[in-house]
Amino acid sequence: MKKLLVMILALCLTAVPVFAETAVDAVTSASVADFYGDAGLTGDDLMNSINAYNGFFAIASVNADGTPNVGFYIYSCVKLEDKYYLQLGLAPNQTTVNIDNGSALMAIYAAAPTGEFPYATAGARMQLEKVTDEATINALKEIAPQKTEMFYEITAVRSLG
Repeated sequence: MKKLLVMILALCLTAVPVFAETAVDAVTSASVADFYGDAGLTGDDLMNSINAYNGFFAIASVNADGTPNVGFYIYSCVKLEDKYYLQLGLAPNQTTVNIDNGSALMAIYAAAPTGEFPYATAGARMQLEKVTDEATINALKEIAPQKTEMFYEITAVRSLG
């Protein structure tokens, strides 16, 4: 009987890591190879392509229960002092709740397919950080195309996959 209890205890202890929560880095772990790296857009090329409004736009956040939230939102991009910012025009919804709760925020932009591929390969995955500095917000409002005050600095850019 003692041997049976020891074996059950050992099995329970080996199962703990299986059920342990781990943090996943959705930016670097989503694709470990940049298959479309040559078609990745950055800097002014990315900004101009976004602002042409000819592609696919999405914003990803994390719900309070840890589940993903992805929505289709059209946004614009502006440049201020060599930094790039997305201007979001979100209505009150689950994504705005997630943002207010401090969720990590990612944007995905894929330019409409052209040329040799029938599917989107040009674009970017962008990690965002909410702009809270009033002076920066006011400067961005002067040059941004939308009326909203929701600005996010693009802090990291990767190709689509």
